[in-house]
Amino acid sequence: MSKFTIIKAQQDLLKQISRGIEREALRIDAHGDYALDSHPQALGATLTHPHITTDYSEALMELVTKPFHDVESLFRSLEHIHGFVLQNIGEQSLWMQSIPCELPPEELIPIAWYGHSNEGMLKHVYRRGLAERYGKAMQCIAGIHYNFSLPEAIWQHLEPSIEDAKERQSVGYMSLIRNFKRQSWLLMYLFGASPIINRSFVGQAPHQLLDFDDSSLYLPYATSLRMSDLGYTSEAQANIRTCYNRIESYVSLIYNAVTRPWPAYEKIGTHRDGEWIQLNTNMLQIENEYYASIRPKRTTKPGERPNNALIKRGVQYVEVRCMDVDPFEPTGISSQSAYFLDTFLLYCAVSHSPRFDAEDDCDETDNNFKQVVTEGRKPGLTLQRHGQPITLKAWGLEIIEALAPYAELLDKVYQTTAHRQALAAQQAKLEDIALTPAARYQQAVRDSGLSFNEFTKQNSLQHSDRLRALKLPAEVKQALVAESEASLQSYLAKEKSDTMSFDDYLRDFETSLVDPEAAS
Repeated sequence: MSKFTIIKAQQDLLKQISRGIEREALRIDAHGDYALDSHPQALGATLTHPHITTDYSEALMELVTKPFHDVESLFRSLEHIHGFVLQNIGEQSLWMQSIPCELPPEELIPIAWYGHSNEGMLKHVYRRGLAERYGKAMQCIAGIHYNFSLPEAIWQHLEPSIEDAKERQSVGYMSLIRNFKRQSWLLMYLFGASPIINRSFVGQAPHQLLDFDDSSLYLPYATSLRMSDLGYTSEAQANIRTCYNRIESYVSLIYNAVTRPWPAYEKIGTHRDGEWIQLNTNMLQIENEYYASIRPKRTTKPGERPNNALIKRGVQYVEVRCMDVDPFEPTGISSQSAYFLDTFLLYCAVSHSPRFDAEDDCDETDNNFKQVVTEGRKPGLTLQRHGQPITLKAWGLEIIEALAPYAELLDKVYQTTAHRQALAAQQAKLEDIALTPAARYQQAVRDSGLSFNEFTKQNSLQHSDRLRALKLPAEVKQALVAESEASLQSYLAKEKSDTMSFDDYLRDFETSLVDPEAAS
C-alpha cells in the first residue's frame, strides 16, 4: 500500500496539520529611510514578547504567529499582528522587500538590544558576533519563515516499521527535508521576489551584477538575490555540509561546528576594549547561526539548546526559511502561497525520499538551487536530475502534476478549493515566466521610472497605511496590549533575577551542549 493511500485512509488526521509564520521586516521612518531609533516600548519587550520581537537589528522586526490548524485563522492572526504594530509605531512603516532599503553606515546600524539580563546579553553578544563575521548589511536582509508539522499520530501510519515514536517522527521529517532539498529550487522560481538590490548594498565587493539604473543593480533572470551567494556568504559555513539522511548525523554535524574553532574568528577574538564581541571563536557561535533553506526543529524548554532538544525528543516540525518577502502582499506572504506550501510539504513528507548516497548527489541539489536563484527566469533553463539534463519548466510541471492528488485531498479535508487554485496559479507561472513575482516586480520597478529604493519606499508606505487603517476587533487589540504589557513585566523580572555574572552564565551555556556521541 502506498503512503498516499495510507494518508487518504487517515485523512481526518490532516485537519491537525499545524502551520505558523515568522515575518521579518525592517522599520523605516516617515521619509522611507532606515529607522535608527530603539524598538517602540508600546510593542512590549523583544526579549519576552511571544509575537513581536527583533531579529538582528533594533529596526529588523520579527512578527511571529502561533501555530494554527487552518490557513484562514493563521492569516487573520498575521494581519492582526501587523495592524497592531503599525498602529503603535507612529509615522513609521514596514519595508516590503527582502532586500533592505538604503542602509546607513554600518557603525550607525543598531544591533538588537535585549537588556542587561544574562539571557538578553547572550542574544545581543551573539548578534555582535554576526556583525564581526559577516558585516551588518547582510544581517538586514528579511525573509519569511514557514513552520509546518504533521500530527504525531500520522507517523505511526507512515513509518509503521519503526517502534520508537521519537525515532519514527524524526525519520519522517528527515525524509520530508530530503525531498524538499531536491525540489526547493521550484519555490525559488515560483516565489522568489528579490531580483534587484541597491548599489550601496554590495559596496566595493566584487560581483557579477548588472546596472539596473544609477542606484540599483540586478541580474536579468534572477529570482532571489536574497538566497544567492550575494545574500549570505560564509567561508566557514561552506565547510558545513549536511544531506539530512539521519537526524543523528545532523545533530553531530551541528555539534562539531559549534565546538570547532575557526582560524578567522580566532583572529577576531571574543573581547575588544573589555567588552564581549562574540560568544566564542568557533565555526558557529550557536546552532541557529547555521544558514539553511530548511531546518528540523523541536520546541525548546527555557534555557535549553536546540541541538539538545533534538537529541532528547526528536524532530517536531520543519522551518522553511527560503521564502522571500512578497512585495505585493501587505503581510509579506499570501494565503495562496501558504496553501501551496502545505500541499508541497505534505507531498515531500509522503512521497518516496531516497537518501543522498553520494557527494555528487548533494552537489547536484545545491547547484540546481543556486542556478535558479540567479537565472531561474532564463528561457529554456536546464537543471540536472540524477545526472541527466532536464528543463526547469518540464521538471516543474512534473512536480505540479505529482502535487495534484495532494491538493485534491487537502481540499476535501478542509472543504475548500484553495489548494487546487494555488496549484493552478503556480502552474501558470511555469507556463509564463512573466507571471513570477520576480518578473512582475522587476517590470513594475522598470515601468515606474523610479529606482529600486524609491519604488519600494512608495510600495511600503502604501501597504503599511492599509494595515495601519485596519480596525482590530476589540478583544484582539485588548489581548495584544495585554501581551505587550506582560512582556515588559517579564522583562523587568529577568533583569532582577540573575544570580551569576555573564561570564559564568556563558560558560554554563557552552558546557550544557550535549555531545551526540556520548548521548547515543
